[in-house]
Amino acid sequence: MTRPIQFHAMPSDDAEALRNGGLDAYSLAPERRLSPGGYPCRHCLDEIAKGEAYLTLAYRPFPELQPYAETGPIFLHAEICPRYQALEILPPMLVSPDYIVRGYGEDHRIVYGSGGVVATEAIPARAEALFTDPRIAYLHIRSARNNCYQCRVDRNPAPP
Repeated sequence: MTRPIQFHAMPSDDAEALRNGGLDAYSLAPERRLSPGGYPCRHCLDEIAKGEAYLTLAYRPFPELQPYAETGPIFLHAEICPRYQALEILPPMLVSPDYIVRGYGEDHRIVYGSGGVVATEAIPARAEALFTDPRIAYLHIRSARNNCYQCRVDRNPAPP
């Protein structure tokens, strides 16, 4: 059975631009370092292995500046990695016990009352429940400890 939700990584165009010297959301060059292991890449939605080069940068997963357009640090493989493709499967980088799941409207503002800390294994069910609210256009999964952006969740099929 097809799940009615899809998990989406950051767009490949964004990842490619940052890897090729593009500036982050704060107009700064991404910092390049070697991974101690366990850092989550927001493009392949998998772990950046120990010793692999990665970028740390400010990312704003919203189309424009506005009061709800949260910006924060993310990690990205410094070398090309494939964009996450198993859209209906919980991404492998989600290894913490829980995450914030929060809904946003078509105007890219938080839909109040939609956010909460959810056990990792319960994220798909919570996402499906949130999408019964017609005000919610998409969801973010964020760190429950630091509020860092992890990935986006859309209804299946996702908008183009």
